[in-house]
Amino acid sequence: MREPLLDTLERKLRKVTIRNLMLFIVIGSVIVWLLDYIVGYKTGVYVSNYLYFNKELVLQGEVWRVITFIFVPTDSRPLFFAIAMYFYWFIGTGLENEWGSFRFDVFYFIGFVGNVLFGFITGYATVDYLHMSMFIAYAILNPDERVLVFFFIPVKMKWLAIVDAVLLIVIFILGGWQIKVALAVAFVNLAVFFAKDVVWKIRAFFRRKKWKKQAKRENDDDYPFDL
Repeated sequence: MREPLLDTLERKLRKVTIRNLMLFIVIGSVIVWLLDYIVGYKTGVYVSNYLYFNKELVLQGEVWRVITFIFVPTDSRPLFFAIAMYFYWFIGTGLENEWGSFRFDVFYFIGFVGNVLFGFITGYATVDYLHMSMFIAYAILNPDERVLVFFFIPVKMKWLAIVDAVLLIVIFILGGWQIKVALAVAFVNLAVFFAKDVVWKIRAFFRRKKWKKQAKRENDDDYPFDL
């Protein structure tokens, strides 16, 4: 039997696996936020201005922006930033524990590359949608796990994921072509990791439906008259 591609890659590239990837990303984001908050407040110079993705600046030689944009906070408000960082760490760590470090790295890398390509098309890139795809992936794997919304309302992951998916669909429908492309490339990783399972479940659904119909027909043949 042919070995699955991810298994082959993991066997060959295991040595280059980055463990605790999401922890490093969160720590980097916290450092950038603190520097923006402290240095920016005192001098008016914001570190994130030198890190976010900008196509023109990258082509002018500031190539570090191709990577550093993943550390740029998208919300500078302390409370919302803290909640977002905790949530990203929680989801990322959960996926890494579920899949292993290599597979989580691949998942994140696919989304990252998609966002960079999107950046060169539109001029700007963000990892917001990539992190949302992480959340949906976690909810698919752990649909009945409960999380505390606002730290005191217990809600199952599957309901949060449904709300998230509906919101993204609305954004996709109402947004311009840039938003549509951003969403598409950010969710390629979900297709790579879950398309096979989705196809299998769809086939299983129709097989069950066919089996029930056949069983009913056979039952009707056994008892042709109503009593």
